[in-house]
Formats: sequence, structure tokens, C-alpha cells
Amino acid sequence: MILNIHAAIESVYRSDWGRIVASLIRMTGDFDLAEEAAAEAFAAASEQWHKTGVPNSPRTWIIQTAKHKAIDRIRRRVRLAEKLEDYAATGTANATGLVDPNLDEGGEIPDDRLRLIFTCCHPALALESQVALTLRTLGGLETEEIARAFLVPPTTMAQRLVRAKRKIRDAGIPYVVPDQSDMPERLAGVLTAIYLIFNEGYAATRGALLRTDLCAEAIRLGRLLWSLMPPAPPTEVTGLLALMLLHDARRDARLDASGDLVLLEDQDRRLWNRPQIDEALPLVDATLRDAPGPLALQAAIAAVHCRAVRAEETDWPEILRLYDRLADIQPSPVVALNRAVAVAMTAGPEAGLAAIDEIAKGGELDQYYLLHAARADLLRRLGLREAAAASYRRALDLATNDSERRFLQKRLRE
Repeated sequence: MILNIHAAIESVYRSDWGRIVASLIRMTGDFDLAEEAAAEAFAAASEQWHKTGVPNSPRTWIIQTAKHKAIDRIRRRVRLAEKLEDYAATGTANATGLVDPNLDEGGEIPDDRLRLIFTCCHPALALESQVALTLRTLGGLETEEIARAFLVPPTTMAQRLVRAKRKIRDAGIPYVVPDQSDMPERLAGVLTAIYLIFNEGYAATRGALLRTDLCAEAIRLGRLLWSLMPPAPPTEVTGLLALMLLHDARRDARLDASGDLVLLEDQDRRLWNRPQIDEALPLVDATLRDAPGPLALQAAIAAVHCRAVRAEETDWPEILRLYDRLADIQPSPVVALNRAVAVAMTAGPEAGLAAIDEIAKGGELDQYYLLHAARADLLRRLGLREAAAASYRRALDLATNDSERRFLQKRLRE
């Protein structure tokens, strides 16, 4: 019984946190209040359902409870008359003094979460703050998870989130999808936010490796954004959609029956979603006809992998050329690390190890477990077992995902 209750709450949290918070923000105009009301609703479900059992529609129960919690908080915080005057002055009041979020089952406005992303990604905010706030409010990611994406301490990220919410409130930034003319200045943040939501679903910070709910939501938002920009969406919008489709197409082959990680080179490619790959490849080709940006180039790299019927047929020289182009237009330690792996696959593990050691000297990826895991793998291939074990131990100290930790422990035992 208790397990069923926890499972029901977890299911709604994973599938609907972003929807609930987005709708509550539209209703209240207050990020903190929306998150607090949503959290209270989930807490109430945990307490109430232990007494009454899981309702027929857990999702509707939590959504309606969140709405009532938000209204109660507003009434406690300010006098209702003042709130009514405020909303009446802006022309958005209804009989309760709140914007009706229409939260009941089936009543969602299709692009409500996209409105939230564009609100978070206002040019008045720094790009990193735009993306971090979107990940927190839409994806429901914890501060620690967001900090990992930006390679910064959790305290630093927490401060950025507080400042971003305050600026949206103080500046009165509207909760809307902007006109076509206003989209370009917000697009970089929107694309990055959707991309990082997908990344957290593709390789979750904690628990199981995959969060299919986040991957599906990111792809849904990517499709919606792409559809808002006919007849010729910007190259990076198309590139992002293609990139997510290609990575997600490999989902069923990334874990074995025990839930353990399977490396790309060892995956059963018959399990890849070929219709999804076939949908994405023409999008990649379209982006390469213009001047591809970082997302389009990453999609092109993913396409090279997906076009190879067997791992040994992968065109690693082409991947290396694409990484060279990516490093030219978006240099970063993570791009350099991925390029180093391509170097190893093209020119041998010694060359790849030299490239990784050069990156390590900068110290920027010292807390990034994949640097140490990649270094350990190349040392293992070279037969330098003691040095490989030391790097595997360092990677294990930094890894937080259960599937990745089990993989590293297996390598360390070997």
C-alpha cells in the first residue's frame, strides 16, 4: 500500500511538476509562491493518501490541491482586496482576483510550459540564469542537479536562482510567448534550457540513468518551438530537435536487463528506434546546408553514429572533423574532452590520452567525472592498469548516478 502511494506521487511529480508550476506561475505571477504551493500539494498527498488511499485520478487531485494552496497563500500574504485591485488594473482579474489557470484534467493550454521558458529566458537576465531558472521551474530539477550542468557549486547556483526570480518579479517580465520579432534575442536561452532538460533525462544526476519523462517533455517542447517558426525554422532549432531525436532513439539499447549501462560501442543497434532516426536524419542534412551552429554540429555527430550499422563502421575521422568545427565556434573544456575521445578513436589511445591530459591541466573539469572516466578507459586500453584504477576511483568519487557508478565499479574490479 505504502509503496503504491509513493509510486503514484512520484509518477505525478515526474510527469506534471513542470505543468503544475507553469500554470501556477501564470495564475499568481510569483515563482516562489508557485513552487511552494506545488510542493505543499505533494506533501498533502503523501499525508492524505495514507488515510484515504490513492484517488482515481492522482494527477487531478494534486493539481487542484496546488491551486487551492496557491490561493490560500495569496490570501495570507496580502489582503484580497489589494490583490483584486492589482489584477483589475492589469485587466487580468477574475472573480477570485486570480488569473484562472484552468488546471483541471484536460484543460491545459498546450504551450503553457513554452510560455514559462520564454519568461525565464528574457534578455534582462544573464544567459546562465535564464537556463538555470527554466530547469528549476519547468524540469523540477534540484539546485545540485542544475549546478552539475553548469559545473559550479550548488551555493553559487542557488544565489543565481534567487536573483533571477527577483528580477522577473521586479521588472514585471510578462508571461507570454513573444512575437516573432522578439524571439531571436531569447532563442539561445530557450534552446539551451530545452537541451539541458533533455540531458538530465538522458543521463540523470541521481537514481536510474534515464528519466524518460524529461526526454519526452524536451522533445515535445522542441517540436512545438520548431512548429512556431514556419516556413524555415532557424538552423539551431532544427538542430536541437534532430539531436534529441537521435539520442533518444538509442534509449532502449543503453541499459541491459539489469539496468546497467551499455556503452555505445557495445549496444545492440537492432534496438535503436529506426523510424525516429529516419525522421531526424533529413533534419540534420537540412542544417548542414546552411552555416550550422553548435547544436546542429552535435546533431551531425550523433547522425554519424546512427548511420553506422555496426560500431566498427563508425566514421571517426568525420566525427573528429565535426568536433574540430564545433571547437572553433563553441570552444569549451567539455567539447575538448569529447574531441579527445574522437582523437583516441582515430589516432589511437596514446594521442587521445595526451589530449585529455592537456585538458586536465586547466583544472576546469577536475570535478567532472567523465574526464576521469575517459582517461581511465584509455589507460586501460594501453594496459596501464594501476593508473587506470586510480582514474576509475576518482571518477567513482564524483559520479552520482546509480547506473554509472555500477559501471565504474565493474571496470575497477576488472
